[in-house]
Amino acid sequence: MNSQLISYLFKTRAIRVCPKENPFWYTSGKIGPYYINTHFLFGSEEEANLLLKRIDTLKENKEACTGELYKTLMDQYRNNPIYKGTIDALTAYINAHLAPSAIDFVSGGERRDWIFSLPIAHHLGKPHITLFKDMDAVVYENGSSHATGDLDGASVLHVADLITSASSYTRAWVPIISRLGAQMKQSLSVVDRLQGGAEALGRLKVESHALISVDKSVFEEAFRKQYIDEGQLKMVLDYMEDPDGSMRQFLKEHPDFLSDALNSGGKPAERAKLLIENEFYKLNR
Repeated sequence: MNSQLISYLFKTRAIRVCPKENPFWYTSGKIGPYYINTHFLFGSEEEANLLLKRIDTLKENKEACTGELYKTLMDQYRNNPIYKGTIDALTAYINAHLAPSAIDFVSGGERRDWIFSLPIAHHLGKPHITLFKDMDAVVYENGSSHATGDLDGASVLHVADLITSASSYTRAWVPIISRLGAQMKQSLSVVDRLQGGAEALGRLKVESHALISVDKSVFEEAFRKQYIDEGQLKMVLDYMEDPDGSMRQFLKEHPDFLSDALNSGGKPAERAKLLIENEFYKLNR
């Protein structure tokens, strides 16, 4: 367990746990006790969100995007200890476990992956393949970007902020790398949510690695470090044991939670309607 990285995740609220009687509404219409926004490890929530806005502007010019973003990231690396510590932890993991000499390229996918993949390419001295959601790609090396061409069987390490079900890999990242004539052999994520992503990558013949796997030990460590209290820890552990069952029990014990959301308007009301329409928790049975 990387205790320092766990501290970074909770200090920046990259992992945020709800108060024990007020779970978060997820976009699906389900509820749960925590959010993960790994890109906050850029330094803070505010800095990370400003960076994403900058990326949205930069990526309008694909040739110039990577070089400009690289400058911003390396400046932050030099000045922010949390971001530097995260990048250094990724680099140390690669050096210890992934045989850097066998890696020809580092890739990262639009947008959040780039926050981590570009500095890693720099530290390893490897060209960076910047992958876009529209299935385009450019290579950044020696201070400039160029079209990819045929990569002639090159070995690629993909660096990501977070892996959940690996749908982005299946839909875009692995197919792009294959189309370029290369092979994505390994993926390294800062965080693995343990929701089937590693298994999905295995089916694509990609070896999956992560600095942090989000299991109960992460939250137990956060409790020991006093980032969360006992009530929050219990709610998270119950959720991990039985996500739907624990949230169904919560709603039965707190009937006002759903009615308050419906009456509040906005996104909470929209998500509460989804919960009811889809009968996620079978509250009437």
